[in-house]
Amino acid sequence: MPRTAQTGHENRWKIFAILIFGVSLIVLDTTIVAVSLPTIIRSLSLNLTEAQWVSSLYSVVFAALLLIMGTLGDKFGRTRIFRVGLIVFAVASALAALSASAGLLIFARGLQGVGGAMILPATLATINATFRDKERATAFGIWGAVMASMAAIGPLLGGWLTQTFSWHWIFIINIPIVAGLLLAGIKVFRGFEDRGEVAGFDIPGTLLSAISLGFLVYGLIEATTFGWWTPKGETSIFGLSPTPFYIAVGILFAIAFLVLEGSRLRNGRPVLLDLKLFRIPSFSNGNVTALTVALGEFSALFVLPLYLISVLGLGTIQAGWVLATMSLGSFVSGAAARHVAAKFGPARTVIIGLVLEIAGILVAGLLIGPEASAWLLAVVLAVYGTGVGFASAQLASVVLAEVPVASSGMGSATQSTARQLGSALGVAVAGTVLATSLTSQLPDALATAHVPDAAIDGLTSATADSAGSAIPALTERFGPGIGGVLSNAFADATSMVLYFSAGVLVIGLLSAFRLSIQKKATADV
Repeated sequence: MPRTAQTGHENRWKIFAILIFGVSLIVLDTTIVAVSLPTIIRSLSLNLTEAQWVSSLYSVVFAALLLIMGTLGDKFGRTRIFRVGLIVFAVASALAALSASAGLLIFARGLQGVGGAMILPATLATINATFRDKERATAFGIWGAVMASMAAIGPLLGGWLTQTFSWHWIFIINIPIVAGLLLAGIKVFRGFEDRGEVAGFDIPGTLLSAISLGFLVYGLIEATTFGWWTPKGETSIFGLSPTPFYIAVGILFAIAFLVLEGSRLRNGRPVLLDLKLFRIPSFSNGNVTALTVALGEFSALFVLPLYLISVLGLGTIQAGWVLATMSLGSFVSGAAARHVAAKFGPARTVIIGLVLEIAGILVAGLLIGPEASAWLLAVVLAVYGTGVGFASAQLASVVLAEVPVASSGMGSATQSTARQLGSALGVAVAGTVLATSLTSQLPDALATAHVPDAAIDGLTSATADSAGSAIPALTERFGPGIGGVLSNAFADATSMVLYFSAGVLVIGLLSAFRLSIQKKATADV
């Protein structure tokens, strides 16, 4: 008989503490990299596409492997997979710290995604399988608060490490933390049984889902290189850019994956994604909401540090403080979310959070400009972050509320996959919106400023390809007049990304409304 998680285990809170701080590394790593990205771009001479890969490959690999890692956790033990993931994450962090080229850093970020995919499912699955009733609500509340606090610490720590030492230290710091967690786990995890019921593995499903995600994200990110429809360079397919073909192939593989999973489920064979779980309204709508929240959040997180440092001229520590207000808002609301949920219900708490997110990100988009007040922007981002905290802290509980304990690993991995998929797509689309806005606005703006035609293409390419990081150097070389044009165009492009984020969050809000209606209907039955 397969062994199941031990509800009420005497070491459950110690185990929870190790798991929660392990998964905190993932959140910390995301926000640290965001604020340090402009420095990394300059240090390694990254172009926009490479910068997008540094930001998103972690999430792409993460999302591609989460489902299989959740299943592996159910089969072999969640805490065992968690510990292996910590080791992989530490090795990848060491490689990232040693990187002297874009290629090695991008590879290391992908390897970090492998480790992260092993770490994350263990946390939510163990909470869902080990805690019940009031303890379960408390555990999820702590989970949300700790995630938010790590997100708050990330920009500050990343800014301080980058400005005081170098960007390499944002990866080095992971290594001693992992060592401490592994040592603590030797005693605490002893005798803890945490396996679910898993009949086997779905290798074809794993391959199809990974290929689908890879083609989709590759097409979105490389669109700035190949062009969306008309080819930019020599690479073309039937006279068209490769981009629509990459995206089409990704969609076809996604359809094939769903057909395969349905067939395997009907035949009683092991599946990577149990489509029956999507018959649970809270699970299906909750995952749609999770994806859109992450897509909106990470598209903003990708572009805001670039704007703060390259346009407003803030240092990494100052930019870290501005971004930290967003995470501090998340920390406060994440801690308070369970009290709000006790009064209004988890689904309505998610709705409250999404409304605050949309309002905050829209106002931020209106405030963005070449001479905007960074600290006024920080206040608005705090409102946005407050919404993130309310939505995220209760969303995990809502998604997993009706998932059977034996499927906790798959259920939590699916929810995490939705979030990581949203993260990857957010960065990919944000880069595309940014580049498209810059390349469409800058030529006319530079021509209006009487810049010679021969210089317009070079200035436009330098600004777009460097994700704005070249603006300070270009301003110094060509003067404040040209620098002002570049800064204004980049600010407008940043606003466009934020408006896009708000639009995506509206979709999440509509899904959350459905979740609330279904919860009410269920309660009335």
